[in-house]
Amino acid sequence: MDVLIRRFGLRHFACIAILTLCSACQAPYLVKSAWSQVGLLNSREPLEKVLAKPELADAVRTKLLLARDAKLFAETELGLKKTQNYESYVELGRSHVSYVVSAAPKNRLEHFEWWFPFVGSVPYKGYFNPDDAKEEAESLRKENLDVVVRGVSAYSTLGWFRDPILSSMLRYTDYDLANTIIHEAVHATLYIKSNADFNERLATFIGNIGAELFFLKREGPSSETLKLAKSESEDERLFTDFISKEIETLKMWYEKNSPEDRDQSHAFDENRTIQFKLIFDHFKNEVAPKLTNEKYRERLSEELAPDKLNNARLLLWRLYFHDLGDFDRAYAKLDKNPSRFIEFAKSLESAKDPEVALKEFAQ
Repeated sequence: MDVLIRRFGLRHFACIAILTLCSACQAPYLVKSAWSQVGLLNSREPLEKVLAKPELADAVRTKLLLARDAKLFAETELGLKKTQNYESYVELGRSHVSYVVSAAPKNRLEHFEWWFPFVGSVPYKGYFNPDDAKEEAESLRKENLDVVVRGVSAYSTLGWFRDPILSSMLRYTDYDLANTIIHEAVHATLYIKSNADFNERLATFIGNIGAELFFLKREGPSSETLKLAKSESEDERLFTDFISKEIETLKMWYEKNSPEDRDQSHAFDENRTIQFKLIFDHFKNEVAPKLTNEKYRERLSEELAPDKLNNARLLLWRLYFHDLGDFDRAYAKLDKNPSRFIEFAKSLESAKDPEVALKEFAQ
């Protein structure tokens, strides 16, 4: 999957491929990533200079202006941190800016994690070179881990650098581009160490409400952009409800059926494939007929196929397609004021467990 297909795909990764000051074992990776990141940053052109080019395609100009306006809205109307992100542009000449590897044990739904300074443990590792990502994936498979690799169209350096608008981001719809800009602005405003799940759901929630408010102001209550987005959101909600229940069912199955020794592993693998087929069948019979977006339905059908489904992919869906009810309830409790909600979210940084603190406040 294009990892960062904004709609009907996994949400954005705060893919920190350029961290420094890491342990010696990560040094080659970091040096190579830092070199690629520097090359990317050196390719930036100031946004106003790009917009002033008479030969600039109208479609590109429209998207860039939209991104600029969404950033301004995020900072002035939503109360997100003012940065110099998205004030420049990079023409990549390719569809993805980087590639992300994620992994999980075969016998339980638990992220394989990498550790970096400042951000702590994260359930993904980014590479600018697809061959490097494939090499990492193959190494993880040799450790008997489930692995998934996907291309990334956008990422955040959490405010460490002045992130540019990337040409790969311009493939998004207007709604998803604005959502992306706001989503990444959340990461630059708040990122709680070693809480990737919470960070991504928070950015997803604020990205959603922020994009809706942005287009309400920009196009009014009869906005065609919002009508389309809301229709797509209903498909997303159906899939979220479905995959959340299936993951919980599979989690209980693992607790009862994980092999205790290698002699049992072959039978376990066969039975696990049966569980994956059940998930696929449930989707095909109960969910797919209700989805209105044909491309979304086809893509999910492909990714849920038993020969492609694995724990790493399921965990990524759990990371991004997750019940946001506690965020909704907290937002309502704060009078649906986005600035108040963001200040509340910042207060969770000092909590022992931000998920628990959010739930307690919401209830």
